[in-house]
Amino acid sequence: MIQFKGIHKSYQTGSNSLHVLKGIDLEVTAGEMVAVMGSSGSGKSTLLNIIGLLDVHDSGEYFLDGNLIKGLNETKAAQLRNQFLGFVFQSFNLISFKNAVENVALPLYYQGVSRRKRNKIAMEYLEKVGLLPWADHLPNELSGGQKQRLAIARALISQPKVILADEPTGALDSVTSQEVMELFQEINQTGITIIIVTHENDIAHQTQRIIRLHDGRIDKDFKNGHSRKQYATVETA
Repeated sequence: MIQFKGIHKSYQTGSNSLHVLKGIDLEVTAGEMVAVMGSSGSGKSTLLNIIGLLDVHDSGEYFLDGNLIKGLNETKAAQLRNQFLGFVFQSFNLISFKNAVENVALPLYYQGVSRRKRNKIAMEYLEKVGLLPWADHLPNELSGGQKQRLAIARALISQPKVILADEPTGALDSVTSQEVMELFQEINQTGITIIIVTHENDIAHQTQRIIRLHDGRIDKDFKNGHSRKQYATVETA
């Protein structure tokens, strides 16, 4: 589903260049639920943004569902995001003046689906995440856990093959975090690949696999408590 071969990414800051990803080799197969961990600055958000076609790599090869991702304009990138990817963020990224059903229906609006049809489908997804009674409520009338379930419903409505979640429990208490993780596990059981960036060990250990980044490289890759493969490479001067 997702394959990185020697992915490098640098950012120019004034006269300095910051080398964030340093030769990442990675494969995530369809249906996996993976946690990406690492300290601040280790490259985990950059990794997620490249997977999500929100940023572009400098060198190496990236394949998404067998498609080589290279030289995409924003229109083509948006089409692929709409076709393959769903996003869930720590800050929810909900539109404050739209109610729950309108927020969930938003991806279908960009696909040109009629208002009546997209709202009908959105109601079905609100029911899936237990929010049907709050369909007419604005985001500021919902709890943190409800907002995140709303964001998950919005990510699901376009029927993505992959969900990318950036610190999805970071703004939630432990009980609500557990509820959100249980929802992710239910979604994963339907065959959707899920990649979660998190700094919380208890969240990461509820996934099938943990990838730890350190200084722009994959330091460890664990499945069921056993090391799968070491991808780290030695950078030469």
